[in-house]
Formats: sequence, structure tokens, C-alpha cells
Amino acid sequence: LARLLTSQGALLLLFSLALFASFRYHTFLTPLNLMNIMRQNSMLAIVALGMTVVILSGGIDLSVGALVALGGVVAAMLAPQGSLMAIVGGIASTTLFGVVNGLLVSRARLQPFVVTLFTASAARGLALSITEEKSIAVSSAASGLVWLGRGFIGPVPVPVLMVALLYFAAWFMLHRSRLGLHIFAVGDNEEASRLMGVSPDRVKLAVYTISGLLSGLAGVVLAGRLGAGQPVAAFGWETDAIAAAVMGGTFLGGGQGSVFPTLVGVLLLGMMYNLLNLEGTITPWWQLVLRGGFLLLVVIFQQRIARRA
Repeated sequence: LARLLTSQGALLLLFSLALFASFRYHTFLTPLNLMNIMRQNSMLAIVALGMTVVILSGGIDLSVGALVALGGVVAAMLAPQGSLMAIVGGIASTTLFGVVNGLLVSRARLQPFVVTLFTASAARGLALSITEEKSIAVSSAASGLVWLGRGFIGPVPVPVLMVALLYFAAWFMLHRSRLGLHIFAVGDNEEASRLMGVSPDRVKLAVYTISGLLSGLAGVVLAGRLGAGQPVAAFGWETDAIAAAVMGGTFLGGGQGSVFPTLVGVLLLGMMYNLLNLEGTITPWWQLVLRGGFLLLVVIFQQRIARRA
């Protein structure tokens, strides 16, 4: 039972919450509401994927929220030059920050918490500076960028399909490639992995680069969905991304976890926000309090179950 709760606790909680909501709110199980939950949380799911890869290696990335904002701002500013330039520019700008994070952690031997806290401040400040603290509207010339955020392929929204493809690709990378095995090895025991011939420096550079790239992609999709690049966007997303990964069973110490449980954690967070909105009587400020308390209880519960297992 302990093993089941450790590996599938988030999934069981997700089904339990959905069952409760289906009885309390008649609009909850409608296709429109369920699709809205998936669409609204697709950008966070992309960010949480990168966070999971970093945590598995034994690190942490507190810069993802600021990088989402920076990627969206850069994409919106480049939108008059076409969709391709906007998308590539937005992703490239945050990937560069990811490389800087990886180099400072691996080569300079600085703590990930300190490094990513610095780059978060730098990225947010840069986004606010180049926009003069204003939102940048996405030009009509970048119809492809808008399609990424609002488009459909058949009945499926493009962001939802993108999330599915990214998670399958990440699962394959982690469980069927040499890089994935090295990520787990470094997260489990860095010194032992070094003695086995693995290069922890290369692994760390790779995971922070991946996290930066995915944050930029989420920012581009968010800009397309909102029709603007907002320098104040994605505040607190790093906390939600960490929470989703931990609720999915990824251990903060690294070396244990997977990507699909993280997606369950994202959906669990999204469903919780949706239920609070459907309740209607709870103000947004109290929603933050309840959200924080709920996340704390889930993490404490999973940690205790993991120790018993």
C-alpha cells in the first residue's frame, strides 16, 4: 500500500477529486470544462516537465517563471518579423539563460538554488526593462504564433497536443537513452556516477538547458494564447512546477521519479484551481492560502509514505 501511494498517490487523489466534483458541480464533467482545464494548464505542464528533469538530476530551477515571461516578451517583440522569427527568438533567449545556469552550476560549482535565483531576477528585470513594464501585443503578421496558443488540430487544442508529444519524448529520453540513465545516476549519487564514467558536468549542463528551452516554449505558447507578451506573467510558476513534480512522486533529492506522474500533478493543481473557481464564494486571496496549505499537506503525506516504503 505504501508503494502504491508513493507511486500513484497523485493519480488516486486526482480521481477522488474528480468524483467529488462530479457530484457537487453539474458543469464539471462537461467536455468544455475539462478541455478548458487542459488548455489552461498546458503551459505549466511544459514548465513542470523541464523542472522534473532538473530535479531528477539532483538540482532545482527557480528561474522558470521569469524565463516564461522573457520568452513571451521576446516572441511578441519579434512577431512583426514573422512567426518563425518570433518562435525561434523567444525559445533561443531562454535557452541561453538555461545554458548559463548549467555552466554556473557545473563549472563554477555554485549551488543551483543561488544560481537560478540570480538568473530569475536577471530575466525578470530584463523583461521589464525591454518592455518598459508594458505588455507587448502580438502582431497579426505572426499568425503561426497565435495558432500555437489558440489553434486546434481537429478537436484537440494545439497546446494540449504539444504537451502530449513532449511528455512522450521526455519519457523516451529518460528511460530509453544514455542521457536519461545518466540523469538518474547523477541524481541518485553524483560521486558514484563519476566513478562509473559518467560526466556530471555534462548532465547538469544538459538538464538546465532543457529546462530553459521548455520555459521559453511555454512563454511562446502563452504569448500566442494571450495575444501579448507580458513581463509580469508566470509569477509563482516555479512553485507550482516543483509542487507538480513532487506530488507526482519525484523526490527533491533526485534520482527517483518520472514525467507522466508530473503531468498528473499538473492536472491535480489545475483541477483544484477549477473547483475553487466553481465554488465562487472563496476570494482569490483565500484561494492562495488554501492552495498553499493543500500542497504542504500533500508533500508531507508523500514524504512520510516514502519513508515507510
